[in-house]
Amino acid sequence: MDRINLSDEEWVRILANLKKLRGIHIGQPDTCRRFISACLWILRSGSQWRVLPATQGKWNSIFKRFSRWCANGVWEKLFDHFSEASDLQDVSIDGSVVRAHACAAGAANSSADKEALGRSKGGFGCKIHALCDALGMPIKYILTGGQGAECKQAIPLLENVKASAVLADKAYDTNELRAWLESRGIKAVIPPKSNRKEKIECDYWHYKERHVVECLFGKLKHYRRIATRYEKKAINYMGMLSFSSVLLWLR
Repeated sequence: MDRINLSDEEWVRILANLKKLRGIHIGQPDTCRRFISACLWILRSGSQWRVLPATQGKWNSIFKRFSRWCANGVWEKLFDHFSEASDLQDVSIDGSVVRAHACAAGAANSSADKEALGRSKGGFGCKIHALCDALGMPIKYILTGGQGAECKQAIPLLENVKASAVLADKAYDTNELRAWLESRGIKAVIPPKSNRKEKIECDYWHYKERHVVECLFGKLKHYRRIATRYEKKAINYMGMLSFSSVLLWLR
């Protein structure tokens, strides 16, 4: 896949998975492909919907269809189909703060908390909590405000995931998470915090493999619509995040 266009092979794979989703109106395949290509242009460039080139279609029609797909969970379901091929021998979790553009604020009939926006040391933004497999491929995301603690989202991220080991940094060193992992026979590869009273061992050789989740965030942020949040609605930003993850699975 080049920077801005889908190849024929990649489109065939996307279309095949779209057809498996129930309740989704695809319409003419060529029209659907142009729609997804327009969304890819926005995702890559980070531009406003209003400046979408006329060759890509009418920006308002593209935006409304994109929003409908977000509301119906189409992008997330498509992402889930591809992530079924995950290598779950090891999984890694981490969080990354994304600065929000001024236009991301002020969603109608909502609030910053509901739209996963908040203030942290980095300013106004949101935090992406990510789970990836042993190869660094994305599996699941949770969005919170920028001030959201990473350790509080660990168990929700790991629910229904059957892995042999979980790799995470010191931010996830909590008794609750360690007990939860132990009860499920999952190895915790988490360094202890310096202020811990009891001594806890960590397999630091194994811990080196945690770099894959850092690499995942680096890949995601090549898409400018991910690196900076412009979407007012959390579901729309999650749609962009899911779409970019599908593109990573297509590589």
